[in-house]
Amino acid sequence: MSWRVAMTIAGLDSGGGAGIHADIKTFAALGVHGVTALTCVTAQNTYEVRAAECLPPSLVRQQIEAVWDDMGIDAGKTGMLGNREIIEEVSQIVKSLGFPLVVDPVMIAKSGAPLIAEDAVETLKKKLFPAAKVVTPNRHEAEKLAGFEIKTVKDAERAAVYIQREYSPEAVVVKGGHLEEGEAIDVVYYRGSFHYLKTPRLDSRATHGTGCAYSAAIAANLAKGFDVLDAVKIAKEFIYTAIKYGIARGRGHWPVNPIAWLEIDAERWRVYQQLAQALKLIEQHGEFAEAIPEVQSNLGYVIDSRYAAGREDVVAVPGRIVNYMGRAKPSGPPTFGASDHIARKILTVIKRDSTTRAAMNIRLRDKYIERAKALGYTIVYIDRRLEPQNVKNKEGGTMQWIIEEAYRQTDGKTPDLIVDWGDWGKEGVITVLGRSPTEVVQKVLALL
Repeated sequence: MSWRVAMTIAGLDSGGGAGIHADIKTFAALGVHGVTALTCVTAQNTYEVRAAECLPPSLVRQQIEAVWDDMGIDAGKTGMLGNREIIEEVSQIVKSLGFPLVVDPVMIAKSGAPLIAEDAVETLKKKLFPAAKVVTPNRHEAEKLAGFEIKTVKDAERAAVYIQREYSPEAVVVKGGHLEEGEAIDVVYYRGSFHYLKTPRLDSRATHGTGCAYSAAIAANLAKGFDVLDAVKIAKEFIYTAIKYGIARGRGHWPVNPIAWLEIDAERWRVYQQLAQALKLIEQHGEFAEAIPEVQSNLGYVIDSRYAAGREDVVAVPGRIVNYMGRAKPSGPPTFGASDHIARKILTVIKRDSTTRAAMNIRLRDKYIERAKALGYTIVYIDRRLEPQNVKNKEGGTMQWIIEEAYRQTDGKTPDLIVDWGDWGKEGVITVLGRSPTEVVQKVLALL
């Protein structure tokens, strides 16, 4: 498929969380080429808008025309338009060019600052909405557009019908992030029918730029040729991910993270490949077999800690690494969720040190410990007799306790080796930690 072009006609947020920054990141994550027509510049961060200045309407028009004359525009979206004159200019040029348009009726910043002149709201409704394929008001914007209070899905339905019939956009999406419902339910009114898009409600500070990224995602999908309903459905999943893995920076409303949609899958592929390379290195060195304990070995690697939530984010070897006829051999290919013990250890480690993401358990031998001392490795020793009984009784609690005890001994420094002396019926092992699976394997080779 040839590259598709999506345009954002919106303002600049100097904090990078909303406006054209959020839109361009969204376009990139969804695989379309993003272009811009800048309307206004704001001095803004996560908690306030300090200043705003809008460009001349003719310059906004010229930006749109310049892109259209060269590359064409497969779909576009609007965000902050600022004033009546810009809205009129954008309405005229969009109608004349005829590309599908998503209108995010931006009126108020997340901080509460107004982003559109009061006299421009009527122009937005009467001139731009009729040119729109989709409009995406949130609850507060829909209340202003429809003229009544919205609390429930039924209220959102009434508002969507009113907006569509009164101002003639092809589809209306009343977003449910602020509705008084258990889930985040978006009401889509399209061609006389209601459609309901649901996601779990997230308790997240990362909501800055939500409307921008959502509408940009719809525009990107329209540019790729999706119909309206499919474009909105994909955008709903997209914005859920962007909020869930938001950017934890700033003192106010954190920015959403549009790149998470792309980066999580890319990160999972990267860690898979790196573990596969490390396993090949193990197979190339026959001496690895002697390091495999009775419980067998495993080598695990977790995705970036910003996205890691549980064992399904740790890639390891199903069936572990075994001693097969005197050679170390993985029982199967790298698989996410294949490990329990190693995964629990790694997941506990990254809470303390996000750069140490890999671990492997090997046989407990005095010569390995002596060699590690000679190499200058940081070593900690774990006596399971000190493990509290309530931890022993908790499923998976021991692995977490071992790591926490290791950090207690090092005053927060990540060790290279954790020597676990074992317990009654529990084989002692050495856990080797590293930043990558290859680094772990190289440390084990040094011990051998």
